[in-house]
Amino acid sequence: MPSKTPPKTNATRLLDNLDLAYELLAYKPGSDLSANAAADLLGLPRAIVYKTILARGNLTGPLFACLSAERELDLKALAIATGDKKITLVAVKELQILTGYVRGGCSPLGALKKFPVYLDEAILGPEKIAINAGAKGRLILIRPEDLLVATRGTLAVIAKKI
Repeated sequence: MPSKTPPKTNATRLLDNLDLAYELLAYKPGSDLSANAAADLLGLPRAIVYKTILARGNLTGPLFACLSAERELDLKALAIATGDKKITLVAVKELQILTGYVRGGCSPLGALKKFPVYLDEAILGPEKIAINAGAKGRLILIRPEDLLVATRGTLAVIAKKI
């Protein structure tokens, strides 16, 4: 029996409109909604699975930070990259209000509002990376250069090894 194609999301529609190539991957998430768990469930190296974190700068306001599952967000480095004096993480209860996405399904693509996107510069290492497609249990496999175009993102050193 052929596998069912996962339904489109706002993120995949955006990529389609930009005529950018990607592959939509689907998995059944458990209680652990982390990027590490998604990598393990899909059998992907953690280094190429990217998590999306919504943060808030005192000057920039809400912004997306994207970094490898095997790394940790460096708030000081992100503040330097954004020009903010202070960066805080946005509370989970605000996530859906600001982006339209729920925890475990947050993507820097196709959010309700266009927030600045900062991508850890390590993103340019792999040929392709996987990032949330805007729904729990769905990732987009895409060339990093195409993700930069789609998000109009800024490359910066924003992560550190865990």
